[in-house]
Amino acid sequence: MTPSERSRRLDLKLRSVLAGEAAAASAEVENALSTPSDRAAAAFFDVDNTVIQGASIFHLAKGLHRRKFFTTREIASAAWKQAYFRIVGVEDPDHVAQARSSALSFIAGHTTTELEELGEEIFDEAMAHRIWPGTRALAQLHLDEGQRVWLVTAAPIEIASTIARRLGLTGAMGTVAEHVDGVYTGQLVGDLLHGPAKAEAIRALAEREGLDLARCSAYSDSSNDLPMLSMVGDPCAINPDARLRAHARANGWRIHDYRTGRKAARAGLMAAAVAGAVSGAVAAGVSVKAHRRPS
Repeated sequence: MTPSERSRRLDLKLRSVLAGEAAAASAEVENALSTPSDRAAAAFFDVDNTVIQGASIFHLAKGLHRRKFFTTREIASAAWKQAYFRIVGVEDPDHVAQARSSALSFIAGHTTTELEELGEEIFDEAMAHRIWPGTRALAQLHLDEGQRVWLVTAAPIEIASTIARRLGLTGAMGTVAEHVDGVYTGQLVGDLLHGPAKAEAIRALAEREGLDLARCSAYSDSSNDLPMLSMVGDPCAINPDARLRAHARANGWRIHDYRTGRKAARAGLMAAAVAGAVSGAVAAGVSVKAHRRPS
């Protein structure tokens, strides 16, 4: 590996750390127990296909598009760039940066208030009826035991916070976009809250809240979340993809599958790539809480 390649990998690592710290700092606690009886234990839930059927960002994007928030050309261009790199397996940081910039271009100039209000509307019309009852029951069990429950997702912090609030959870950590005086700059704080960045967010939150990760639980459908699942004492696979199912079985983790059939196993490469691309493009563009580092 050349010095240039090492530098780029370090930059990606730093972006993940910053994204995690920003997500932890912006975590909503509106519904937190005033005096949780078990302060050392908590549960962390991924959102897409774990808490909600399908991709929350896809539903958000459709709702924003119907409201003329951005054009089909804008989102298609950003999504295709990211889909291409996922399909061919290209991880070059320069290409990733180009896709990120494209995804963020249409958010600049919009206000946080605008997106917060639209997010509430879109949740009611497209997401509320898609919550998995089984996962909701698991989250409630943790709350009933006096534990705090956070969502941890690559989705925008705005929509993540809305889902958490509607379910009566403690709060949420999601992708954070920068804004100045309530207006988006078109830049992310760090990177998408995805993969290793989720683990960084949980680590930062655990330190702040005094959590014992060995006594915490984590839930996800995706092998991309193995860093998050592996850092807690009680990992659980929900509606898992093939790789996560195999890993969970090999390690004796709990598995819950609320789907009919094995839809995930039949999903094609293109569908997975496009879903990931839309997630990356829209999450990058419509995250709504800002984390401002002191200068």
